[in-house]
Amino acid sequence: MSDAQSSPAPTNWEPVPPYQRRVLGVLIEKQKTSKSADAYPMTLNSITTGCNQKSNRDPVYELDEVDVEETLDEVQGRGLVMKMTGGRTDRWRHLLYEAWKVTKVEMAILAELLLRGPQTEGDLRGRASRMDEIKDLEELRALLKDLASRNLVVFVTPPDRRGTVVTHGFHTPEELTREKARHAGIALDNDPAPPRATAVPVSDTRLATALDDIAKLKETVARLEQQVEELRKRQP
Repeated sequence: MSDAQSSPAPTNWEPVPPYQRRVLGVLIEKQKTSKSADAYPMTLNSITTGCNQKSNRDPVYELDEVDVEETLDEVQGRGLVMKMTGGRTDRWRHLLYEAWKVTKVEMAILAELLLRGPQTEGDLRGRASRMDEIKDLEELRALLKDLASRNLVVFVTPPDRRGTVVTHGFHTPEELTREKARHAGIALDNDPAPPRATAVPVSDTRLATALDDIAKLKETVARLEQQVEELRKRQP
């Protein structure tokens, strides 16, 4: 039997609604960034706060605890989270390593995509590296291709180009079509057009170049900020 015949087909993941994506992203983020054993697993209140956080979130939500608790019950029903009882307050942890069979750095990538949706490779590398280091874009691209082969990541714009945009693999087909059209500069029939706006064709090459230039500038700024912070720490 050939390798092609024996290799299992990639999983077609069931779509995950927006609120569920936010809750899962918050749980992953807290697990990876918390320095206190009391911070994770998370309480309902802390998950709600994380869902409504204004930084590193797109879109910004204003969910209440009822919304979040209902969402947690939904993802628990899908086997993606577990409620931990017995303490003063119920707490929640995710089960996504078991569900998705990913490495730590792959989980960091998926967390950022769940929290912010489609983004350029440059932005994604910088954001995911706050949880698990990704040395450069070449390393990220190799990780993304592997994730894409398992349908955990989708290329919104063509891969192997400057400014490539990626997203997670849990959108509905309609959401994904809308995102691909938006990043290609195409207005869909059900998308509201700005008043008196005139559609202007957008060159894929020009758009990709501009996105890549922006990503490089952001990387440079982040690197300079890190150098400044290191200099401050060295001062007596």
